[in-house]
Amino acid sequence: MLIIIFISIHIHSFLFKVIINYYSKFSNDFHQKVNNIDFIYNQAYPIYVNKSNTKVELNMKQRVGQYLMDAVHEAGVNKIFGVPGDFNLAFLDDIVSHEGVEWVGTTNELNGAYTADGYARMNGLGVLVTTFGVGELSAVNGIAGSYAERVPVIAITGAPTRAVEKAGKYVHHSLGEGRFDSYRHMFEPITTAQAYITPENATTEIPRVINAALQERRPVHIHLPIDVAMSDIEVEQPFKVENAPQQDVTQYIDMVADKLRSAQQPLIIAGHEINSFHLHDKLEQFVNKTNIPVVQLSLGKGAFNEENPHYMGIYDGEIAKDDIKDYVDHSDAILNIGAKLTDSATAGFSYQFDINEVVMINHRLFKLNDTIDTEIALPEFLEALNTIDYTNKSSFPSYQQPESNDYELTDDMLTQDIYFKMMQDFIGGDDILIAEQGTSFFGAYSLTLPKNMSFIGQPLWGSIGYTLPATLGSQLANPHRRNILLIGDGSFQLTVQELSTMIRQDIKPVIFLINNDGYTVERLIHGMEEPYNDINMWDYKALPNVFGGDSVKVHDVKTSKDLKAVFDEINEDQEHMHFTEVTMKWDDAPQTLRDISKAFANQNK
Repeated sequence: MLIIIFISIHIHSFLFKVIINYYSKFSNDFHQKVNNIDFIYNQAYPIYVNKSNTKVELNMKQRVGQYLMDAVHEAGVNKIFGVPGDFNLAFLDDIVSHEGVEWVGTTNELNGAYTADGYARMNGLGVLVTTFGVGELSAVNGIAGSYAERVPVIAITGAPTRAVEKAGKYVHHSLGEGRFDSYRHMFEPITTAQAYITPENATTEIPRVINAALQERRPVHIHLPIDVAMSDIEVEQPFKVENAPQQDVTQYIDMVADKLRSAQQPLIIAGHEINSFHLHDKLEQFVNKTNIPVVQLSLGKGAFNEENPHYMGIYDGEIAKDDIKDYVDHSDAILNIGAKLTDSATAGFSYQFDINEVVMINHRLFKLNDTIDTEIALPEFLEALNTIDYTNKSSFPSYQQPESNDYELTDDMLTQDIYFKMMQDFIGGDDILIAEQGTSFFGAYSLTLPKNMSFIGQPLWGSIGYTLPATLGSQLANPHRRNILLIGDGSFQLTVQELSTMIRQDIKPVIFLINNDGYTVERLIHGMEEPYNDINMWDYKALPNVFGGDSVKVHDVKTSKDLKAVFDEINEDQEHMHFTEVTMKWDDAPQTLRDISKAFANQNK
C-alpha cells in the first residue's frame, strides 16, 4: 500500500510539472514564476508555494472564520480583543491558530471595546469579538464612542446557528421572543456598515465592511452565526485593502483659494479627524507652504505639531488665552479641518465668530457658504489643498513654549497646578499620553507635546473609565513606546479589572492615579458636597499585587518632592510597569476644568 501511495504522489507531481512546462512555452513570465514553485500534494486542497514563502493559492478552501482572520490581518491587525462565549468559541479556535494574530482576552466586553479603540487609534484598525446578546450589548457603549470620535473598530458577534434562528428557538442570551435581529438593529446607528455573514456572501461582505471601516474611520458590525464561521468556502482570491474612490474636488479647492486670497487674517482650526486618518504630515505640509497659523481644539489634541512656528495654541472659546481668542474670533477666513466645534471644546459654544462663515473641511462634509458636499474624503481633500498657490502675509501670535522647572519642590501637599507643570517636564520624546476625561484630560490638554508624541483622550464621547483599557490597547499597538496614563480615582473604579490584563500581557505602561476622593467634574458642575459625587476610598496601591503584579513598581506621592523622586525612578527603570497614587485635595482642580464646568452648568439650566 505504501508503495502504491508513493508512486501515486510521484505520478501526480510528474503530471503537474508536465502541464507547467507545456504552458510555460506560451509565457516567459509564467515560466519564470513557476520555476520557484513546489507542489504540495498532501493537503485538503492544492496549494502552490514558491520558494520565497509567498503563497499562490488556487481554488482555496477555507473556513469562514479563517478567511475573516486572514482579511483583518491583511488590513493591518495583529491583536484581537474580546471575551469568549459559547456562540463564538469555535471561531476563537480560528483566531488562536492564526499565525498572524494574537488573541487578547479582556475582563469584560465593555473594556474590550475600549481596548480595541485604543489599539485602533494607534494602529489604524482594531477588532473586538463578543458573543451574542449579553456580550455585544455590553460593548455597545465602547463602540458608540468609537463612532463618535471616528475610530475604526470591527465588532464581530458570534451568534447562534442559522437553524436555531430560523426555528425561532428561545435560546439563552436572546430576549425569549424568537427574534434574532434586535441586537443587530441596535448597532445600526453606531456603525458605518453592517453585515450578516453567510457562506455565500462571506468573500464579498467581509471585504465590504472592512474597507468601510478603513475608509470612514468608524466602527462596523459583523454578525457571524457560529455554523457559518465553521463552514468551508471557496476563496478565489485573498482579501486586499481597497483604495477609496477618487472625487474631483478641483472646484472646491479653487473656492478655498479665492477665500484665502481675499482674507486679511486666515486661520486653520485642526481637529480629531486629522488623528483618525493619520494626516499629520499632509496638514503640516499645507501649513508650511501657505504660512497659515493653526490652533487646535482639545478634541483633536495632537493633530498638529506643537513645535511648528505656525502653531498658536489651544482654542477653547472664551477661556482661551487672550491673544489666541482675539485672533480666532476676528479671523475672516477660518478653515475648519477635521474638527468639530463641540460644547466641551469651545467652553459651551462660546466662540464669537460666525460659524456659518467657516469653511468646513471634514470627512464627508465640505461647506463654503451655500456650497455643500457630503461625499468628499478628507485625505483626498487635504492632498488637493497642497496644490493651492497662496502665501499668508499677515502676522499672528506665536505659541510660547513652556519653561522647564517652572515650579518649586516642597513638602507641601501637591496641587493640580504644580502636578501638571511637573508633568510637562516628565513627558517627551516618543511617548503616548493618555488622559482620562475629567481632571486629567482638562489638565493634560494644556500640556505642550513634542513633535513625535501622541495624545489620546475622549472628550466628545466622554465615557469615564475609557482610558485604562484604551491604554492596554495603545500599548499593545506600540510595545516599544512609553505609554503614560493620567486617570482619576472615580474613573479608575469603573474599569480597574483591565489592570490584570496589562499584568498578564506583561506590558509596562506608566500609570498616575489621582486620588482626590470623588467625581471632581460632577462636583464642580453641580454640588461640591453632594453625596452622589462621593466614592468609596480604596487601597489603590494594593491593587497591582491583588491582580498578580508582583513586579509592578508602586509609588506613593503626596508632595512635589515625592513626585520628582518618582519621575527620576521611572526614567531610570523602564523595564517595569509603574503605578503611582497621587493624593490631592478633594476640591482642587485645573483652572480649565473649573471654567468649562461653569459652562456645562450654565448649558444645563
